[in-house]
Amino acid sequence: MNDPDKQPTDCLRLPAPAKLNLMLHILGRRADGYHELQTLFQFLDYADELGFAPRTDGAIHLHCNLPSVPHDSNLIVRAARLLQHSSGCVLGADIWLDKRLPLGGGIGGGSSDAATTLLGLNHLWQLHWTADRLAALGLTLGADVPVFVHGQAAFAEGIGERLTPVELPELWFLVAVPQVAISTADVFNDPQLTRDTPALTVRSVLQRGGRNDCLPVVQERYLEVRNALILLNKFVSARLTGTGCCVFGSFPNKGEADKVATQLPVSLQRFVAQGRNISMLHRRLQSLH
Repeated sequence: MNDPDKQPTDCLRLPAPAKLNLMLHILGRRADGYHELQTLFQFLDYADELGFAPRTDGAIHLHCNLPSVPHDSNLIVRAARLLQHSSGCVLGADIWLDKRLPLGGGIGGGSSDAATTLLGLNHLWQLHWTADRLAALGLTLGADVPVFVHGQAAFAEGIGERLTPVELPELWFLVAVPQVAISTADVFNDPQLTRDTPALTVRSVLQRGGRNDCLPVVQERYLEVRNALILLNKFVSARLTGTGCCVFGSFPNKGEADKVATQLPVSLQRFVAQGRNISMLHRRLQSLH
């Protein structure tokens, strides 16, 4: 008898890559409660992996080891059902998740999984939807989903949905992962959060960089993040990505990043990955055509 939780060897396997926010400026709060942002996204060659196999009964079944997230609430399941409903597709899917990206890390784990689901099922179900159409659908799931759907490093504005593709140096990054769950809503609702940073042009950000306006609030609220920043700052200029717990530093090559990684305390989880302007998901999808 076949094990329904066992991933078949011939299923479609696709990565859901991490991203870094290299800067994050908050320009103001909108009438709908969301914040106007400017941020710079770059992908990492470090990813969750999803497997997809079609079902003829229309059911969506996610197989994963995340008991803390109810099946029907998982962004993967929500993305699959949304695409199924919006396209009128009668097929279903078994989806397997090999989780590597930390939950609430600020590196896009849930949003990336949702985007990979949209792109993977678009391919599997042969829907032939465009990236723009999938991104518009993905925006209803989360502000970061469109950047993963398009798969190109970008300067993002609005709530993160207005994207301008950019070419960035593909440096190596050491990413430290403090063991703490951060609430994005709590950070954005904090009265101390800076909400009046002047808007910048893409050119000025690429020339001069920027800061993360969420950093003061996050390190004040979460001692684990503050301690990780102190540790990493001994070796390299450390930054926070998004509103998550992950902090990072950049290096010209893998060797230098690995060297610093070995000097961090064993208790502090970390990984080394290269920044990429085209996501590993899109490089994989291109190889399928």
